[in-house]
Amino acid sequence: MKNPALNTTARTVLRVVLGFLFAAHGFQKFNEWTIAGTQAAFGQMGIPAAEIAAPVVAVLEVAGGIALILGLLTRPAAILLMLNMLGAMFLVHISAGVFAANGGYELVLLLAAASLAIAMVGPGRISVDHALFGRKDSKLSVLA
Repeated sequence: MKNPALNTTARTVLRVVLGFLFAAHGFQKFNEWTIAGTQAAFGQMGIPAAEIAAPVVAVLEVAGGIALILGLLTRPAAILLMLNMLGAMFLVHISAGVFAANGGYELVLLLAAASLAIAMVGPGRISVDHALFGRKDSKLSVLA
């Protein structure tokens, strides 16, 4: 983008909204469904190692969502969240078709694509990553 203010705003809005949605889904697995309920649901969906996958996914979604909101370790968090959504798409949703109302993959595909976009463009100037690693001489500038 040629307009730095729009670029910063677009990255921040996408990152914060996506982070909020992931964190909400992760908290739902802890609070509304419980980890035991999520493990049972994952097992019924055919997700391998559901007893391990459920708490790992719940923690990833909460921690990854918060990381996206803050812009902290944004690229690694976004990549992990994208892989999580691709797993959900191929293990659970693909056979139901496109539409989420039918159990399809439209939401998880959108979340995966948004995560990939953030991983590709980075967190932007309004982020912890930029504050910590934004200097050009930083060995971790790839995170900013």
